[in-house]
Amino acid sequence: MDTRQWMSVLLCLATALMLFVACLSYLKRQQPMARTMVWMMLTASCYAMGYTLEIVSESLREVKLSYQLEYVGIPFVSAFWLLLVFQFTGFAAKRRRQVAIGIFLIPTVTFLLHLTNDWHHLLYRAFVPNAEGLVPVYNTIKGPWYAVHAIYNYTILLFGILLFLPMYLRAVPIVRKQIVALIVGAAGPILFNIAYMFNKEIDFTPLGFALSGLVYAWGIFRFRLLRLTPLAYAKMFDTIRDGVILLDYDNQIVSHNDAATEAYPGLPHAAKEGPMPARALLAESPELLDRLTSPAHLDERFPLARALGERTRHYICSITHIYDAGTSPIGKMVMLSDVTALRENEERLREKSEQLTQLNAFKDKLFTVMAHDIRDPIALLVSLTEILEAEPAEQGQAKAEVLPEIKRQVRGTYQLVDNLLDWYRSQNGTIAFRPQAWNLQQVVRQALSLAGARAAAKHIRIAERVDDRLTVNADKEMLDLIFRNLLANAIKYTDVGGQIAVGASLREGEVSVSVSDDGRGIDEETAKLLRRDEMYFKEPGFASAGDGGEMRFGLVLTREFLRMHGGGLRFESEAGRGTTFWFTLPGYADGDAATEKEEWAVSAYESDAG
Repeated sequence: MDTRQWMSVLLCLATALMLFVACLSYLKRQQPMARTMVWMMLTASCYAMGYTLEIVSESLREVKLSYQLEYVGIPFVSAFWLLLVFQFTGFAAKRRRQVAIGIFLIPTVTFLLHLTNDWHHLLYRAFVPNAEGLVPVYNTIKGPWYAVHAIYNYTILLFGILLFLPMYLRAVPIVRKQIVALIVGAAGPILFNIAYMFNKEIDFTPLGFALSGLVYAWGIFRFRLLRLTPLAYAKMFDTIRDGVILLDYDNQIVSHNDAATEAYPGLPHAAKEGPMPARALLAESPELLDRLTSPAHLDERFPLARALGERTRHYICSITHIYDAGTSPIGKMVMLSDVTALRENEERLREKSEQLTQLNAFKDKLFTVMAHDIRDPIALLVSLTEILEAEPAEQGQAKAEVLPEIKRQVRGTYQLVDNLLDWYRSQNGTIAFRPQAWNLQQVVRQALSLAGARAAAKHIRIAERVDDRLTVNADKEMLDLIFRNLLANAIKYTDVGGQIAVGASLREGEVSVSVSDDGRGIDEETAKLLRRDEMYFKEPGFASAGDGGEMRFGLVLTREFLRMHGGGLRFESEAGRGTTFWFTLPGYADGDAATEKEEWAVSAYESDAG
């Protein structure tokens, strides 16, 4: 295989490689850099394919025709590379269109001059046959514009490399590798072209572009060359709300974002002078500096305070070590999360909490004092009315009619205050819960004896149907209050001569207790209020407009105590026919265990409270 043949094969392979890189770049065409890479590789492919045709050409006409294809790429490859550098570095981003026109001005002129070279010979003065018969078939004598073209190409390549240098010093490792890939890709054609300038025989510059294609393909796959430009990296870096400071392995600050300047205002000025030692810039934060200079490569997180002007700012500082592909540290990243507002809010909340605690303590004290101050005089009034009622002979007929009403109102108010205090103690957690086994019948009869006097005053008949074998596991004081409230409520809303029944049954380890009456019942609106899980309520229609104290606290307190026992309170009511309340408590039946699975209601005791 002679020289022309193997060179043709190499140039075809180089063309295929550059077309492959163009296809890879086209897949990422959303990025401006990728689109520029596509055009750069296409023009380089035209150069390589045209040179392939030149090598195999036999006549001057064929050589000139191959030159037409070569000059589709030769003037523009370097210009596209410089545009790629501008896009990568963000240079002249606001005047990109004008800059692009300036970059391609001379390449466009060179292309047009080549098309019309036979008229003016500014690019090539003559084509001279190669006497030795080697590659190329014809040597060229360059014209004056060829020098302009060559100088321009070398100038823009040098300018692009100079743009990379300051960016390389400030860049993060992944971006540095991308920069190296772009520089090496441009260096291949330059070196081959310089060799051709001295050799004057075989132009290996197209093979240099093949080397560029290899490097760019490696950069795309290995370093994500066209995934995200450094301009986008920088934009993302600057828009992070937390301050970020990057240091190299010598603890020199190489980069920072805008948020970091709020904590250390001297960073922008120092960045203009290149990498600066962290010891000089972070001297005001000895704790941070000590951790940065520590020989132990440990990631840390700690609070940091900075006095900035008249305000102290608080940060959560994180130090993260950056490693290369292996385990060798190559730098550090300091992240400053501003938590000043959070700390100030915590202080304000702490102050508010202390104030609320004091106000709550004052409220508790005031509530207790006022409740006892009300309760004691009312208790005295109840006693006095009972004394007066016990001596009706000494009273006139008017007093005899008024005293019962006074007694009823005072007793109701006393019951309200008593329930109110019990409810308050239950909400405040001062009521002790001590469940024990109690005979339910005895508890019910004790409650009925206390309520008997009030029932007798209205000639209400109370029937108790509780089996003497039933035992419940409950707190005695709470159980007494539950029965007292339910019976008081039943007596209150049962008309004169009515009936009240207390029953109990056992089912699956629970004792179900019912308190029913044949009174006025509960209207629909009040029933809705009762079914709500409210801390308290005031029923509009359960009783008269001014009489509702027991319902407001009594049933709420009953419900809370039953919940403490693991049970619940439910009811059924029909207006004009009465109401039945049910609640459940854990319990059992003494004696035959088989009866626990049966539901029964034994008429064990029935009394007429009238």
